[in-house]
Amino acid sequence: MATVAGWSAIASACSTAPDKPTVKVEFLRPELPAASRQPCADPVRLPARDLTAAEVTASWGRDRAGLRICEARRAAAVAAIDGVALP
Repeated sequence: MATVAGWSAIASACSTAPDKPTVKVEFLRPELPAASRQPCADPVRLPARDLTAAEVTASWGRDRAGLRICEARRAAAVAAIDGVALP
């Protein structure tokens, strides 16, 4: 009888049931809309007339700054989602 009790104690010690719960980690990558992967629009062409210096300076500065900001934000968003480092 002692042998049977001994074997059952040994068998229960070799149980394959985990002591702690198993945690499975999954990294999900969000989907980007297709529009966010497209580059920003080109600057608007200037009218075919003579512009004043103030018009040129204001339009050029506003247009170029907006374009650079837009492209930087778009590239950063795509790189962050894709897991790629920006240069």
